[in-house]
Amino acid sequence: MATLKYSVIKDKAQYDAYCKALETFLDKDPANTEEVELLTLLIEHYDTANNSFVEMDPIELLKSFMKDHGLKSKDLVGYLGISKGYVSDMLNYKKGLSKEVIRKLASRFHVSQEAFNRPYKLHVPENKHFKNANVMNVPRDIQPVVCIRPTNCIFSE
Repeated sequence: MATLKYSVIKDKAQYDAYCKALETFLDKDPANTEEVELLTLLIEHYDTANNSFVEMDPIELLKSFMKDHGLKSKDLVGYLGISKGYVSDMLNYKKGLSKEVIRKLASRFHVSQEAFNRPYKLHVPENKHFKNANVMNVPRDIQPVVCIRPTNCIFSE
């Protein structure tokens, strides 16, 4: 009986080895679809069974993916189509992830959108006096402006 080249992933070391093998196949010979499909299936099965990012908040998860894939914040700027200031604010817990950013990240890293669509605390100093600061992400000094005529603007309080 012939031995199998790949088997169900049982531990982290085997998982890492299969991930490296998959990356090698994708870099060198993307035409070898059967092995790529098999490795992808085995890796996804292990990920589903050993979902280690459940306890991570979305920003920690994003930073982990960036580290694993060797990405920098400037790489996210191009892929997500957002400014580098917005990426910086996201990674420093100053702005939340938009729906479009969540969709693109989930697609890029092949995870469900739910992984990035979870509540987490924002660190906006202007809002630290609010009890539920995680939903407040607009600085306090920005007030809505009501303009009756362009020359007569009333700042609402």
